[in-house]
Amino acid sequence: MRGRYRLAAYLTGATIARTGDELSGPALLLLGLSVDGSAATGSALLAGLTISAAAGGPLLGALLDRSPRPGRLLAWALLAYAGGLGAVLALVEIPAAIAVAVAAGLLNPALAGGWTAQLPNVRGTTPLARASTLDAMTFTAASLAGPGLAGLVAAYAGAPAAVALAITLVAAAFPAAWSLPAADAKPMRPIRRQLADGFAVLFRNRALLRATATSTVSFVGIGMAIVCYPLLGAQRLGNPGFGALLLTVLAAASLVANAVLARRPPPPDRTVLASTVLLGASFLLAAAGHDMATLLAAAVLAGFAEGPQLSSLFAIRHREAPAAVRAQVFTTAASVKITGLAAGAALAGPLSALSVTVALSAAAGCQVLAAATYVLVGARRPSPARAA
Repeated sequence: MRGRYRLAAYLTGATIARTGDELSGPALLLLGLSVDGSAATGSALLAGLTISAAAGGPLLGALLDRSPRPGRLLAWALLAYAGGLGAVLALVEIPAAIAVAVAAGLLNPALAGGWTAQLPNVRGTTPLARASTLDAMTFTAASLAGPGLAGLVAAYAGAPAAVALAITLVAAAFPAAWSLPAADAKPMRPIRRQLADGFAVLFRNRALLRATATSTVSFVGIGMAIVCYPLLGAQRLGNPGFGALLLTVLAAASLVANAVLARRPPPPDRTVLASTVLLGASFLLAAAGHDMATLLAAAVLAGFAEGPQLSSLFAIRHREAPAAVRAQVFTTAASVKITGLAAGAALAGPLSALSVTVALSAAAGCQVLAAATYVLVGARRPSPARAA
């Protein structure tokens, strides 16, 4: 019973924090638009918040691995991240606000990898594969609720209120993070040695390297597709709002897929490859679609792929990462994926200016490249965990 309570508290806190994070992106875009009427300002704020994640992830993970109470360190990281968003909201000068957003972004991996690395300590008797699927569902639920809340609050109370709600949600997860259980005692090593050990695990463990490389390339394509969906709504369905509807359908399909698979999760390694191929097919279908039915089918197909891909990635990391560097593996992998997503969104701008079909075809091409990466980086020999 205690294990179930801990897992429920973990999932609740993760959902609240991640909803705040998903809300913050659209809210910052709207905030920039409200400040000077330029979409470029909001885009710069969002880019600043995401681009520094790759730098902050490894160090944050190493500190979590060293801490005897990682939940408390995670709680303070959430509070600092919320404070950074508050500083962005309070600042009037845009260059200073962007600089603060970059600093706050260093802590962004705490909401993804930092939380997920604590899952083995709270899952109790729940099988790890099922717990990983439930954890992945918190991301999907957040991506479903966050943008909608941002638009609703901004429409009725203004963009600053939407940013304030994001800050409140991230800070509200503080008690759940603080209550996470203590970790097993670990021998203290110099931080440089610990960082080196974490990177060595990521690069030498074939299963981890394959999953990380495949998902990073895949997320470049996903970043492109996210930019393209509103354009699809505007150009092919006559209203950009229909593009937001397609993203909502994608998130809902992802949630349904993981809910169905939670009871009996499929083999994670094969699922990463299959979901990547399915994502490529969905983007090609969207590129070719010119009516609502086809585009909705493409969004559903993408959701059926994206949800299982994420839960399978979690399962592989939990299976392969040693406890001594688990948090670093999760935060580093999460930060690299965030950077891949940001790179894809940036590439989609000039490509979609040429044609949304070209941009979506490029997104599908990224999935083909990701599948090729999976094959090329394939494990030459099974890891000890897989052999066991």
